[in-house]
Amino acid sequence: MSINRNPAPVRIGLVSGEPIRLAGLSSIFDHPAQEGRAQLLPVTGTLEELLNSSALDYLVLDLSSLPGRLEILKSICRARPNIPLIVIGPEGSDELVMESIISGARAYLELTADPRTVRLAIDAVSGGSIWAPRRLLSKLIDRLLKIPDGSFTDACPHLTDRERQVLELILLACSNREIASHLKIEERTVKAHVGRLMRKTGADNRIELTMRAMHLPGVGRGKRKDLAEARAVYQ
Repeated sequence: MSINRNPAPVRIGLVSGEPIRLAGLSSIFDHPAQEGRAQLLPVTGTLEELLNSSALDYLVLDLSSLPGRLEILKSICRARPNIPLIVIGPEGSDELVMESIISGARAYLELTADPRTVRLAIDAVSGGSIWAPRRLLSKLIDRLLKIPDGSFTDACPHLTDRERQVLELILLACSNREIASHLKIEERTVKAHVGRLMRKTGADNRIELTMRAMHLPGVGRGKRKDLAEARAVYQ
């Protein structure tokens, strides 16, 4: 008797302003999962219904079909800061990609993305990474480097030694999996630390957490040089 060793299905909420495009998005997930991989299950409904669902693992937002798209994206991140958000949008709009990620999206996929690319993006996001073209990750780091030190004036939060260690590694662009390996802790523990760091710093997403962390005493010192070196790697 064979045993199904595939992990539990991954439930992905789909948001689109056009029924035809929603059907097209759903078809991306019709492909059966490879051996040992979780099946991706599309979940449709109104945006309000999806945001109120506690069963979703990811949310995919079709920006091309929505008016006021970046405001909607930001409102989703405020309402559900812990749900990984993947954006699908038009090709060739570098500024939209940048703004989407800065606003809280964990991945940006072009309209022509195939099922394999979607799976790679989801795997990257689940590991705590950002999925975007390398040339744009370099530009994103450039933008972070240009933020003046006085941009964040909130009172300095109290961080534990472990939280500071996690922040240092986040600033070096480490994924949750890499942080867990480096600190010899569970990946779920890293996720818990990241969640607490976001609450303590008032950050809505990992990008904003990175920007705020660069200006925390004892954490951000010298990290602009690290980011500059990381920019060279991404180019």
